[in-house]
Amino acid sequence: MQKSIGGAIFRKMILNGAKLLDTNKAHVNELNVFPVPDGDTGTNMSMTMLSASREVSNCSTNNMPELCDAVAKGALRGARGNSGVILSQILKGMTSVLAKSADISAKTFAKAFAAGTEVAYKAVTKPKEGTILTVIRAISDSAEKAAKKNVELKDFMAAVIEGGEAMLRQTPEMLPVLKEAGVVDAGGRGLLIILQGFQNVLLGQEEANLEFDDSYKQTQSADNPYGEQAHFNYNNLAEIEYAYCTEFFIVNIYKKTTEADIDMFREKLMNIGDCVLVIGDLSMVKVHVHSNAPGQVLTYALELGELDHLKIENMLQQNRELKKQQVEELKPFGLVSVCAGDGITAIFRDLLVDRIIEGGQTMNPSAEDIAKACDQVAAKNVFVFPNNKNIVLAANQAKALSKRKIHVIPTSNIPEGLSAVLAFNPEDNVDGNIKNMTDAIGGIRSGSVTYAVRKTSVGSMELNEGDIIGIDSKDIVAKGDNVGAVTEELIDKMMDDDTSCISLYFGNDVKEDEANAIAADIAKKYRSCDVDVHFGGQPLYYFIVSLE
Repeated sequence: MQKSIGGAIFRKMILNGAKLLDTNKAHVNELNVFPVPDGDTGTNMSMTMLSASREVSNCSTNNMPELCDAVAKGALRGARGNSGVILSQILKGMTSVLAKSADISAKTFAKAFAAGTEVAYKAVTKPKEGTILTVIRAISDSAEKAAKKNVELKDFMAAVIEGGEAMLRQTPEMLPVLKEAGVVDAGGRGLLIILQGFQNVLLGQEEANLEFDDSYKQTQSADNPYGEQAHFNYNNLAEIEYAYCTEFFIVNIYKKTTEADIDMFREKLMNIGDCVLVIGDLSMVKVHVHSNAPGQVLTYALELGELDHLKIENMLQQNRELKKQQVEELKPFGLVSVCAGDGITAIFRDLLVDRIIEGGQTMNPSAEDIAKACDQVAAKNVFVFPNNKNIVLAANQAKALSKRKIHVIPTSNIPEGLSAVLAFNPEDNVDGNIKNMTDAIGGIRSGSVTYAVRKTSVGSMELNEGDIIGIDSKDIVAKGDNVGAVTEELIDKMMDDDTSCISLYFGNDVKEDEANAIAADIAKKYRSCDVDVHFGGQPLYYFIVSLE
């Protein structure tokens, strides 16, 4: 049982954390909903960690004080943007604790996370919840609880990451811009990737790949009606109050300068700008500020020492370029689909559908919901797949509400929607695609297997509450008390001589091995047909069935 580590393992953890973040920085960048001014969160955090890892690589000893000093100084020197600077402060606080121990246990790590949280919060003049700060605080809380148990370090780190992940999923509820964009906080994800790099070293699997689902799923609130595929609307950008992002180091600080002078310098910057970060000590100070007077910022800084690595960016110009790019880069076609279920959603995503509106049989999106989702697609023409006959009318009404040119393909169920999307040809024109996709719908027969919610009589069929029922495109044609038997009977009633492919999409209440067994029985019965089974994850329906 590994309950503590020394400098050699800590060195590997820092190097692997930096490597894993660098590998996954593009994913973190995609979560960055703020288009200006500080670049991409993933890149900034990666540059910060890579700077720390270079210092660690150049450190000739595995003694913890020297390694921790290398991490702290390297991170501070390489810190870029708000996310990188905050990360550097988390590492500074952590290493201030870790440097005091030759053997690092879970309790030592817990104290280090607490110190990292404290230093990071102090570094930000106006902390916002729903950011990397919130995630490191949750990590610290989880670490404190986990350290009370006599567990191995790998189990401790797993608990810490789990606590951070739980808080990360809550960040959209704390920051409205994250909820609007339909994603979790980018900085928090970057931090958890670093910790996963630490954990991989403890597990002995440093090359492990990562998979993410960082979309924010909101199924019952109108605030995010178009679901997890929404992204930040560049056309709704507020006017930028402060035009210039200024970053630099103050080095060779004058002997007369005191810690009080640095605090006063910070106060001066807060009076002329925002996003103020002034961190460091009398050996070196890192400065970041948004203001309309970068010259005044530099004048104040020159009272303390010399300036190094100076960078001033015009955020107004960045803003204009992004808006211009958003307007100019409209692609010819976009696709929007309505569906429910993680598996069904994933299939539509794999088919390159631009936006998913979460909804279906029991949750019909409004015309406004559909219009808003279409507006989020950077395309001149948007094809909409309602996938439910009760949503087709709302989709048509959305045409008058959207700034995009909407074309509704009248799909009445998921199999029709998938078939229509498969028929889409980006090289064809609008009329050609409408014809091809509409024609594709005609070759699909769809059914579903669900349950009766009450005792009733439908035609000649008597149903009791809880009966398993099979429904073709119009009627209930099968019933029973076994999902597999009813599914097979439904297919029997739908089958004709032209059928060559049977597709089954199983819902949340059906396990994969059960679905595979049912599919195998059907394949034995209809040997001339290809039988495919897919995870749909749809609510209420055990199976959605498609015959082609």
